[in-house]
Order: sequence, then structure tokens, then C-alpha cells
Amino acid sequence: MSTVFSKIVAGEIPGRFVWQDETSVAFLSIAPLAYGHTLVVPRQEVDKWTDADAALMTHLMHVAHRIGKAQVEAFGSERAGLSIAGFEVPHLHIHVWPSNSMADHSFAQTNENPDPAAMDEAAEKLRVALRLMGDAERVPAEQD
Repeated sequence: MSTVFSKIVAGEIPGRFVWQDETSVAFLSIAPLAYGHTLVVPRQEVDKWTDADAALMTHLMHVAHRIGKAQVEAFGSERAGLSIAGFEVPHLHIHVWPSNSMADHSFAQTNENPDPAAMDEAAEKLRVALRLMGDAERVPAEQD
């Protein structure tokens, strides 16, 4: 199964990466609920989260937790939202986004045309926050 996420992970399609390790990557969503909305994706092609083994899910949730903490710091949000849906791309991914209320959790409210400069700025804010949290070895340099 090759998906758009597999191509992003492989570098065939650009992405605004904020995390990379041997097991997973995290990059900004192209249709964010809020600036900073990040997808945590395993390098391994797994369709449904219920098909993933416990070790992979534990790792992905650890990464999502770090991203969520960084979002609260970087964007001053009250909380970080988290969702696993998987209908739009058949490759396991965890959505994590800055959130201040339940109104921020409606996927009907995604921004289909986010400002590229604001997206770049959001990615860099997350990278800085993650580095300050001690995750520098997993934070890639600024992307083109």
C-alpha cells in the first residue's frame, strides 16, 4: 500500500516536518484545524490504528504527547486536541492541534487554503518549542 503519506515520508512530496525518528515522522497538516496542526505518522505503512502493534502505538502516542506539549507552549493554547480518524488517507496518523475549546475539534472547520508563510512560521515555532523541551535530536532543520 503506497499512500500520499508514504511519499511524504520518503521525501517524494514536500512536507513541513517538525519531528523525525527511526519509527515515525510528524509534519503539519495541509488542511489544519489551527496553525500548528500536526500529523504524527509511522514510517511503516499501517492502514488502521487497530492494526498497529502496541509498541508502535505507544511510540506514536509518545510523539503526539511531545508535539501537544510543544503546541501549548508555542501557540499559547489552553490544550492540545488529538484524534485518530484515518478515513481520508489509509495510513495510520494521529492529528494533534492547538485547541482552546470544543469548537476547535470540528473537522468541518479545516482551513483548506492556509497561508504558506503562516504555515512555515507555525512549523518553525513548533521546532523551536520541541528543541527547548529537549528533543533537538529529533527536530529537523527548517524545510524548504
